[in-house]
Amino acid sequence: MPFYTRGDVRIQYEEVGSGFPLLATPGGGLDSVMAGWPDQVFDAMDVFKDDFRCITLDQRNANGGGSTGPVPTDDGWGAFADDQLGLMDHLGIDRFLFIGYCIGGPFAMKLIERAPDRVAAAVLCQPVGHHPEFPDAMYDSGKDVWAPKLRASRPDVSMETVEAYLHSLYRVNPDFMYSVTRDFARACQTPLLIMPDDTPTHPYQPAMDLVELAPRAEVTEYPWKESPDIYDKTISQVREFLKAHTQVNVAV
Repeated sequence: MPFYTRGDVRIQYEEVGSGFPLLATPGGGLDSVMAGWPDQVFDAMDVFKDDFRCITLDQRNANGGGSTGPVPTDDGWGAFADDQLGLMDHLGIDRFLFIGYCIGGPFAMKLIERAPDRVAAAVLCQPVGHHPEFPDAMYDSGKDVWAPKLRASRPDVSMETVEAYLHSLYRVNPDFMYSVTRDFARACQTPLLIMPDDTPTHPYQPAMDLVELAPRAEVTEYPWKESPDIYDKTISQVREFLKAHTQVNVAV
């Protein structure tokens, strides 16, 4: 698979299809990797390959992936956005659509905050967010699941660095979508489609808060996964939403 480098960051990526660019990130928390697409609630790379130029990547330092880089102890969300925008720059893409699963919810909002003129529209599928009854669900997952595997292959990464990194992701703004504030959501003019879930790491309320706050937010039916008819209708809704917001792409 191809990769691009930027300084000491190396990002592995893949693309299929043609048309308006769609950047897609699978779920898996900090272990968001391309190999995880078959395990997602639906595989965007396969489902939308006939509609868009679909681009995906292994996130920085995700176990099992090919992307590596420093473990930033401040602005962890910004580092992910830099990697994702850097990939778009590498491919000569200015404006693009985005669909993110799980941790892709905070990815989407940070991308929009960093580059509002580049993200034509975003779909947040089962987004992670702060759950007041399980406030450290994401932090603990990073510490107990992601960190041991990473440190086994990266002896240069201390546990102190890991904890500072997780703090920057999940405790600096322990509210809502983690990566942005509610004030930003209120001012966000990017079209959003939210696909809610309801688990300790994919809580329902923050997703619905975003629907209420963001001026151009839409929401799918909930629950949408269990009924085949509603599931199919929801996938069609996502496709129609993305197509409605395609615009002429201008190369960087």
